[in-house]
Amino acid sequence: MIRELKLQRDYLPSDDLHTIYFGGGTPSLLSEKELAFLMDAIKKQFHLKPDAEITLEANPDDLTEDTLATLADQGINRLSIGIQTFHDPHLRFMNRLHTASEAEESVRRAQDAGITNISVDLIYAIPAENDDILLSDIEKALALGVEHISAYCLTVEPKTAFGNWTKTGKMAPIEDEFAARQFEVLISKLQEGGFEQYEISNFARNQKYSRHNSAYWQRRPYLGVGPSAHSYNGASRQYNVSNNAKYLESIKNRVLPITVEILSMEDQVNEYLLTGLRTKWGCRLELLQELSGGSFLMKTGEEIFRLNEIGWLHSRDGLLLLTEKGKLFADQVASRLFLEQTKKG
Repeated sequence: MIRELKLQRDYLPSDDLHTIYFGGGTPSLLSEKELAFLMDAIKKQFHLKPDAEITLEANPDDLTEDTLATLADQGINRLSIGIQTFHDPHLRFMNRLHTASEAEESVRRAQDAGITNISVDLIYAIPAENDDILLSDIEKALALGVEHISAYCLTVEPKTAFGNWTKTGKMAPIEDEFAARQFEVLISKLQEGGFEQYEISNFARNQKYSRHNSAYWQRRPYLGVGPSAHSYNGASRQYNVSNNAKYLESIKNRVLPITVEILSMEDQVNEYLLTGLRTKWGCRLELLQELSGGSFLMKTGEEIFRLNEIGWLHSRDGLLLLTEKGKLFADQVASRLFLEQTKKG
């Protein structure tokens, strides 16, 4: 990864780094020496801003006192902890290694170590879950004093344990109505607790937004390093090979193991709609017009009007914003405004 950092040195338009995000697995398993080595390499290649947000993803069972002391010493100032739920039967159902009490303890230990900017992940619409269990999960997260909560609907993918269980009848399918009701319960309870929904799945209090993810949602350039990592520079997207052996061999030969995708005009508009509409900042009509060569409103004006009429979308101060009702249909709203790809040849 350090070799790749050197090879990617000139990818970003500026040397200034405002955020770093250690994710994509279990970075909390890095040793003190490995983390120090990585941080030193980053600082040698880039200018890390004094107020940079440095986030690390972790599982509760990885956050021992020693690990947390190491993270704090290396400048990690934000944690994203994969708690999922504080309900032990659901943790066992999802095959998680930690218990509810261990999840709570991990947050307290992190706070004691001086890392107070903490996000926790919660899952809703778990089969056999009722609103009382979800409310209890939220209340426990609020009581811990975390500043950020990411909440995701349980997804069932084919060829996974949940997918096979659903197929064989061991697990009931997740009904859309159930998921939508739980989502509304979640939003209401978090708002009651002083949290702002600044993105469909992300809630913060005291404006402790994820600066890293917000940059991604707002089309700012970012560099990803490591197997499967994605990068974006405004005009193109690139992603690394996922196979570890192929990645290592390529980097060893000083060749970037990347596939580059040049983004068409339609790609840029559609990706902005897909991410921007999910946020409190919405999509700027001026930028949509600019990205589309002035054709966005001409092509989508009638659909925007229809979405306003049914109460899913509203236009204000040059922005397209989802309504509260529209948040239940965010991807559908975006897809109805997508520009069709221009046929080549």
